Amino acid sequence: MAARLVRRCCWRHLGAFLSPPSAVPASLLVPAGKVAMARALPQAPFALFHTPSPSSWADGFSVKEQVEDSRNPEHKVIGEAIEMATSPQELLQLSELHALNSNEASLIITQLSHLAVEKKLETESILQDERFEQLVSITDSQISQVWNNTLVNLLKSLYCLGMDSNRREMQSVEQEVLWRLRRLTFRQLASLAEFLAVKQGKESKLLNEVIKKLELRWTELEGTRTVVTLMGKVGHISPALMDRLEDKALELAEQFNPDDIRKVTLALAYQNRRCVPLLRALSYHLIQKHSELRLNVLMDLIFAFGKLNFHQPQVFQKIATDLHPHVPTMTPIEVTRCIRSFALLKWLSLPLFEAIAQYAVDNTKQLSVTHLCSIILSFARLNFQPSGSEDFFKMVHEKLQSQLDSLEPHLLTDLVWSLCVLQQAKAPYLQRVLAPDFHARIRGDQSLKAQNLRQKLIHINAAAKLESPDYRGPFLPAEMLSPAEPAGEKVTLLQSSLREALAGVLGSRDNGRFDVRTVYGWHIDAEMVVNSENKPLPLKDFAAPHLLHSEGTKPLPPGARRVAFLRWEFPNFSNRSKDLLGRYVMARRHVQAAGFLVVDVPHYEFLDLKLERQRTAYLKDKLNKAMAKEMAS
Repeated sequence: MAARLVRRCCWRHLGAFLSPPSAVPASLLVPAGKVAMARALPQAPFALFHTPSPSSWADGFSVKEQVEDSRNPEHKVIGEAIEMATSPQELLQLSELHALNSNEASLIITQLSHLAVEKKLETESILQDERFEQLVSITDSQISQVWNNTLVNLLKSLYCLGMDSNRREMQSVEQEVLWRLRRLTFRQLASLAEFLAVKQGKESKLLNEVIKKLELRWTELEGTRTVVTLMGKVGHISPALMDRLEDKALELAEQFNPDDIRKVTLALAYQNRRCVPLLRALSYHLIQKHSELRLNVLMDLIFAFGKLNFHQPQVFQKIATDLHPHVPTMTPIEVTRCIRSFALLKWLSLPLFEAIAQYAVDNTKQLSVTHLCSIILSFARLNFQPSGSEDFFKMVHEKLQSQLDSLEPHLLTDLVWSLCVLQQAKAPYLQRVLAPDFHARIRGDQSLKAQNLRQKLIHINAAAKLESPDYRGPFLPAEMLSPAEPAGEKVTLLQSSLREALAGVLGSRDNGRFDVRTVYGWHIDAEMVVNSENKPLPLKDFAAPHLLHSEGTKPLPPGARRVAFLRWEFPNFSNRSKDLLGRYVMARRHVQAAGFLVVDVPHYEFLDLKLERQRTAYLKDKLNKAMAKEMAS
């Protein structure tokens, strides 16, 4: 109590001894013919101390101003007039009717900005108005006395109105904000950071300083809205701040509503931050607490999970189930975005995909060629054949065959390749991409994109030779069929274990080949030739039409068969399924059509066997069953 009384006495004596402000007198800032009214603020004790936000009084000053301003009837009148104004002219007239202080002038500028944004007004006329210049002068002359929150809003408003950043008044406001950063609340810093990140980007000096303060004061962070906003608008600028925000989001995950979860997952997706603990927590609370989700939430969630390659089957099932009834009313863009995300995640929901296939048939006129291509590519990735495939593919061929020349080469290649996966590639498609003028443009191109295109053309060429008996050409030239060199692929556990176990099946290394690169563009893990009694034969002397350069020329003996061992790793299957993805289904078909007896070695069977003798016995048993099945058919 005694300390408080001493402080009050000090303020009174200081006010009595100090001279009036050295800033521009109020009388000079009032239009001619007007009488200067008494200020609501006791400026005398502070105006001489024109250093921005002195540490001795900055924290409590805005509170004191608010209390004293609230007692001033004139300030109440001005405040109500600012709130009630519906046009820039009404606001600008206030500077003619009243003697304004810096806070009131700042509030008017802020309201001008709001009206300009709300009513989409031209700001040039506002900036050139003499009354606006007067408001800026009043604010600039007393900038140190503007309240913190008003100052932050003033800076935002000047940016929104488009004031030149090189103007002295603008730089003065920026500098004042910079000096006061330590005194701003965390919420004010967050609001300022959000605005500057959108308006100015990473190059803003002020934004970088604000972010440094946020990083130091992150423990003050509270409230889901602030966390969500900072993650979405500012997190990409500062990885250190984003780390803190992820920790805080994990702590607040239970309080997030569906829209918060949507924004957080999108922020993670756009920044490629695969924070698994946070994603798991969000998934858990999404399933446990939120039964109904809006369409935009469903769409953004599945997109974000797909981009982050985050697999959560319960969430996928919920999203697919909730999306199903929305399909008939969705736009083509929403449909293609949805199905591409599910395809990326390798998640096949039969009811949803059937509904999308029916949507494509019912809305053919609304679907562009690009939309239709996206649907076909997604179906091919998951090897999905619609139950009404005849009607669906009839529509596809009618819409696409006349549009092939308009498609970009890579999209056209992907389309024809996908139709080959689905066994729907007709001669016009094959002829278009296997024509010499089409593939001539990628010869000699060693880029990754060109190599992928070349690999798919080899697969299409294989489909034309092995699965299209009526197709007569053209085909790819032999020089394009040379297998691409493997790009430093790591040897997997299944691959090494399979090779060790095959040694017991082959008996001798001369009886088999490993890592065979075929002219069909597919890789065979091991190849062998067995006679009619399932005994391995040396294959060096036999002709090998599946190789670009065959070592031998002899035909296979009567009753002998070529055997291909194909391993299937975990990524080769659909999510939580034993169904191969479309690419590998086509690979198996082509190897089989090339005259091989295929022995499948899936990871979920082979790796469960711990002993080598068990694995060798497993391979022999699989080989015998494949031979028996072949003979029976």
